[in-house]
Amino acid sequence: MQLNKIPTTIVTGFLGSGKTTLLSNVLKQAAGKRIAVIVNEFGELDIDSDLLRSCPLDCPEGVEEGNQRSDDGFYELANGCICCTVEEEFLPVMQQLVARRDDIDHILIETSGLALPKPLVQAFNWPGIKEHCTVDAVITVVDGAAVAAGRFAHDEGKVQAQRLADESLDHDPSLQELLDDQLSAADLVVVSKNDLLNDEERARVQAIIAHEVPSTVKTVYIENGEAALDVLLGIDAATESRIDEVHNHHDHHHAHGEHHDHAHDHFDSFVVTLGEVQSDLLQDTLTQLVEEHNIFRVKGFAAVHGKPMRQVFQVVGTRLDRYFDRLWQPEEVRKTQLVFIGKGISKEQIENILHDALSA
Repeated sequence: MQLNKIPTTIVTGFLGSGKTTLLSNVLKQAAGKRIAVIVNEFGELDIDSDLLRSCPLDCPEGVEEGNQRSDDGFYELANGCICCTVEEEFLPVMQQLVARRDDIDHILIETSGLALPKPLVQAFNWPGIKEHCTVDAVITVVDGAAVAAGRFAHDEGKVQAQRLADESLDHDPSLQELLDDQLSAADLVVVSKNDLLNDEERARVQAIIAHEVPSTVKTVYIENGEAALDVLLGIDAATESRIDEVHNHHDHHHAHGEHHDHAHDHFDSFVVTLGEVQSDLLQDTLTQLVEEHNIFRVKGFAAVHGKPMRQVFQVVGTRLDRYFDRLWQPEEVRKTQLVFIGKGISKEQIENILHDALSA
């Protein structure tokens, strides 16, 4: 670690790649290590940071709204693309952390699934941050199963074939560019969902990654977000010192005068709020919605009839996971909230389908 500088790990990766699970496992292992966490998630409702706060470990509770510092050291950025908001939001949060640097051993930043890491890393060269913080590493989390399926392959024929096979997936070229840009800044690549890969698929994933990153960048394959702390932290890459040498699609767009042609401009994101639901009926309805509409990410919580615990729903592509995470608190309103992310999807239409199906 650079002398007297707070090491900072930036965790980036596409929607549903497993960033939050990885962070939760880091926190589980961080006994005695004082870690500040910054979360910046895409969507109106910051589901992922709520999952972090409610994970089954000593995670902070009661974070104040906006960018206010809470006493427990947990920070949240407002929603939005980090490239657009970094000057307005990131600097004040980092200044708050720098002011408390004697109380902090490490900073973890989980970027939005649609954020580009390069502008964030460049911010570590700003006066006021450069003197006190360094980027220990940029960790890019890749959904192994998605990449193996060719969702972000360089071969457009494969991409088109995959699109025809599964209309619920989005194959906008900007998604491939986004993955390329996230890999280009990586000091460590973490391939999640290794348990879903066979040897041939794993080799395919490795070939795609090798095309984007130097051989000096290690690739780690993990399951359930579980990786040893000494693999993830203490890399001491000082990424901010080399980030200007990283060239990506984002630079190309800006160099040609395209005004904010960001990947997230191609996405629709909205929150649907419901009352108590039947879990199996909600699962069936979400499955049907994903099959019939261009939805590739649903995440949120459900209040299930007759159950004292809150149920988490996560949909990525055609894969749906659900589990109970914690008891509803006495003062909480039992309600269901789901974030939908996709392309060309209508909030009103999705709401009507859910209301009709769940009230039938």
